[in-house]
Amino acid sequence: RVIIGEVFDVAVDLRRSSPTFGQWVGELLSADTPRMMWIPAGFAHGFLVLSEWAEVLYKTTDFYAPQWERTLLWNDPAIGIRWLLQPGEEPRLSEKDRRGLPLAQCETYP
Repeated sequence: RVIIGEVFDVAVDLRRSSPTFGQWVGELLSADTPRMMWIPAGFAHGFLVLSEWAEVLYKTTDFYAPQWERTLLWNDPAIGIRWLLQPGEEPRLSEKDRRGLPLAQCETYP
């Protein structure tokens, strides 16, 4: 959930056996609306900060294990996430996010 600011929170289904494999869902979350988004196992998760800055509070099912982290390409046309960007606007990405893999090459789940 967002405790300061506003984000567009996105999840992508990476479970090959799922009827929604490769599909995404996105929700606006902000400090003004006390809602949160649950991202189940088998989904990629990312968000775009829409305010000048934001603080996001996470709850997880296990300890962070960076050796198991994978990165899906944020703008893979096969997925078609409609990020809330202005035309021509490019997001500020971490190096890890710049190196994300398209869905066709990404490690997925059964």
